[in-house]
Amino acid sequence: MEAAVGDGVPGVVARVKDRHGTWSAVSGVGDIRTDEPRSVHDRYRVGSITKTFVATVLLQLEAEGRLSLDDTVEQWLPGLVLGNGHDGRGITLRQLLNHTSGIFDYTADKTYQHTYVLKDGFFEHRYDTLSPYELIGIAMRHEPGFPPGTSWGYSNTNYVLAGLVIEKATGNPYGDEIRHRVIEPLNLHATTVPGTSTKVPRPSSRAYGKLAETTTGPTYDITEINPSSAHAAGEMISDSADLNRFYSALLTGKLLPARQLAAMKTTVEEGVPPRTGYGLGIMKLELGCGLTVWGHSGGIRGSSSVAAATEDGSHALAFNFNNDWSGDSQAVVEAEFCGK
Repeated sequence: MEAAVGDGVPGVVARVKDRHGTWSAVSGVGDIRTDEPRSVHDRYRVGSITKTFVATVLLQLEAEGRLSLDDTVEQWLPGLVLGNGHDGRGITLRQLLNHTSGIFDYTADKTYQHTYVLKDGFFEHRYDTLSPYELIGIAMRHEPGFPPGTSWGYSNTNYVLAGLVIEKATGNPYGDEIRHRVIEPLNLHATTVPGTSTKVPRPSSRAYGKLAETTTGPTYDITEINPSSAHAAGEMISDSADLNRFYSALLTGKLLPARQLAAMKTTVEEGVPPRTGYGLGIMKLELGCGLTVWGHSGGIRGSSSVAAATEDGSHALAFNFNNDWSGDSQAVVEAEFCGK
């Protein structure tokens, strides 16, 4: 953690749970203007860690017989995935969850980046509300990366669609289903699905970004954003204690029946970064010491997070960097689970 601060991360917060109890620590600062330290209780934007929550709800719905992962996107969202080679009739819900759909990632669209990510557009549009249909529309202006099921490619569009499938299957906003099915049963008091709310609840630290395509240049406070631009792909807020509780509960079968948990942990290996596999909203990571952990990373403007746990859920780690341009998160994971 201190090495990450030395590398330019303003501040780090981490929490560990294992059979000996819990341990938490902070490094660096939560506010570069006042030098106020981070708190071990900090809430932060968890970015794509949201995907594990979304996949969990979809798998619960499958266990209840309300949908099948082999259903096509077209069955649930008719006419939505269509154009420039995209065709929802040939894409299954499973392919959304494991990123084998080939659907273009809307966040890679150059206009989107200049409008919502890079400096000039960000300050003008940071409070804009974007509907999930607008996000999907951006993706449909591009060709798919590959035919469905033939390769692997991470796409946030997949999970915006997954969130809409939850809403179609239940009649409720996907965030309400996450609250009802996961947050409340596990007493995740720091975890929220903010929708269009631009603030991070206290206690929390400031979040920083470069708002540029390089890691040099000025640092900007970008704590306040409208997270609707991430929707079900990455809008959630949590803290390290809640994330540890969530992944431990998930991996020990407290949220999913055995069949659905096994499906979640069935991974795609080809095309995924080395020593990594991607299941249904969850990543498998083989560490340098030979240990395998399960979890997810999450990046959103001003925030970079990781949550990981051993397969039996007995040892869990969650941490956050309050920036989006530096810091070796892999080193933190290796240090906790493998030691020096």
